[in-house]
Amino acid sequence: MTPAGVLESVLYAEDLDAAADFYTRVLGLSLYSRQPGRHVFFRCGDGMVLLFDPRETEKPHTGKFPVPPHGAHGEGHLCFRATGAEIDQWRTYLTSAGVAIEAEVTWPSGGRSIYFRDPAGNSLEFAEPKIWGLS
Repeated sequence: MTPAGVLESVLYAEDLDAAADFYTRVLGLSLYSRQPGRHVFFRCGDGMVLLFDPRETEKPHTGKFPVPPHGAHGEGHLCFRATGAEIDQWRTYLTSAGVAIEAEVTWPSGGRSIYFRDPAGNSLEFAEPKIWGLS
């Protein structure tokens, strides 16, 4: 058997208010749910982006859903799918929103990507799927 795809992607941020503001206001993601001090979840295309406070998720969860403890500290990475034209639009938009573009890469496959940071320091990327041989 092979998984059909990735349903959730997770990053960690201790300041969930700053993260929620960035992901809704700057990236335009739709807020799905929020538990103050623990997590904030967003819809992203046909998947989900989950942001957890690692100080809370490394503790056993005592709520009604028995999710095992998990968490990471430090900077994570998440890449969003975009066309070449969309990458150009994102670069312009992010720069005008005061978000620094950390790097721009043209990959051997011909695909391009741009990198920037969220308020927690996570590395975010917009890339063309062809960098991985995908369409």
